[in-house]
Amino acid sequence: MLHIDGSYGEGGGQILRTAVSLSVLTNTPIEVTQIRANRSNPGLRPQHHLALLVMKELSNADTSGLQIGSSSISFKPGDIRPGSYEFDIGTAGSMVLVFQTILLGVLRTNKEIHVRLHGGSDVKWAPSWDYFTQVFLPVLHQMGYSVSAQLNKRGYYPKGGGDAELWIHPMKKDLSAIVFESFYPDHVFGTVHLSNLPDHIAKRMKHEVVKTVVPYDITAQIQTEKSDALSPGVGLTLWTEMESGKFGSVVLGEKGVSAEKVGKKAIDCMLSDINSKATVDSFLSDQILPYVVLAKSNSLFHVRLLTGHFKTNLWVLQQFFPEVDICFFEQDDAVKVICKK
Repeated sequence: MLHIDGSYGEGGGQILRTAVSLSVLTNTPIEVTQIRANRSNPGLRPQHHLALLVMKELSNADTSGLQIGSSSISFKPGDIRPGSYEFDIGTAGSMVLVFQTILLGVLRTNKEIHVRLHGGSDVKWAPSWDYFTQVFLPVLHQMGYSVSAQLNKRGYYPKGGGDAELWIHPMKKDLSAIVFESFYPDHVFGTVHLSNLPDHIAKRMKHEVVKTVVPYDITAQIQTEKSDALSPGVGLTLWTEMESGKFGSVVLGEKGVSAEKVGKKAIDCMLSDINSKATVDSFLSDQILPYVVLAKSNSLFHVRLLTGHFKTNLWVLQQFFPEVDICFFEQDDAVKVICKK
């Protein structure tokens, strides 16, 4: 049984999610200890607990320690069980993080899997729904992973109540590598989503983005999506659509923070990536890392900043694949990342 130290690096829930996904993918029994040991509320939280329960069901796993608050778990996967599933996180916990856990674990399924979740679509410390569908999934599609996603209802903190579905189709061949060498977008897309809040908030966010990109010869096309979620909420997701690289930026609205500040923060983050000559944003780099490692040939991309999540994810991958060969080269204001095969 492979032992994983859950307190390594940034020591968050990502270690647990990646480890369980790779356990299912490689059919490797694991034990994860010291789960979130350095956090103010250590152990399994509801969103982590639900992700593990989903993976247990999908892989017919034998487990122990799968209780909220648990500091250690063991997970012995069986065979993937395709079919249709439905789960409720029960809080505003991120549906996207659960979907990402599933996607990696069942990468090699030989039959379609459909999962419907209820929870949060746009919450703190997680990719937004639009980031998931407009940034993360398009890169997986480029690599040959066929996935369809549908949002039925937004869900915000604290009540959640979001509703989303994912269809995972069998892979017809090995994952293709990505080579994102050079990239400068001339167009930015985005969505302001809001529930039970005045329309002028969205207009002010959009205006801030549009005026900020003018000096960079970039145009911005931002749409507004209104909904009637269980809790009020607002957020802005920006993204690019070129296939030679991919940037996304997510900012959620908060009480006391003006719409202008939300818009400015979102576009400034993206412009920092663009000006650094990166080809993927920092958050995407750690999310696609497992797929880059699993691809059949060398992958390459540039990232402005190697985050703690990236370094931690790499460490977890190396526990399962000791032969992983990732090289880093500092160039200008970005880091060139090459995964060699």
